[in-house]
Amino acid sequence: MRIGLLLRELHHSENALVTQLFHVSERHRADHDIHYLARDLAGWSQRHVREIADVGDRFGVALDAEPAGEPALAGRLREKGSVLAGRRGEVALLVLRDLRRIYVEAAGVVADWDMVAQAAQGTKDTELLALARRCEPDTVRQMQWARAKLRESSPQILIST
Repeated sequence: MRIGLLLRELHHSENALVTQLFHVSERHRADHDIHYLARDLAGWSQRHVREIADVGDRFGVALDAEPAGEPALAGRLREKGSVLAGRRGEVALLVLRDLRRIYVEAAGVVADWDMVAQAAQGTKDTELLALARRCEPDTVRQMQWARAKLRESSPQILIST
């Protein structure tokens, strides 16, 4: 079975989503809606990483149960400097780029959860199916949040001068 390979990829993708969400939260600290909600959404993916690691051994993969965390101080300082150095219009475009990255990353994770659910049904693994059914809706909501923020922010950022 190749379910272990899929779980390894899903574990990696959920960690990447955690990193992206914390990155966006830190970069857009002034926008409280983005800052705080992105942090909450990162917590969902951190929980997913732990749960994936819990079942990984059953499929022959040893996965780190400790999820990605917040960026280190040096990374936050670099990020702050890059934002301050950018021009105002360019910084506004960063919001759109960052939200798009989250949307795309989350869409990939949703596809992975779908494959896990299909594999679980095919093997009649109720524990794995329960995990997929528990985690996939969170990831769908992460994706929907990023899409809604893109739709909300795009007109004012792209049309303004």
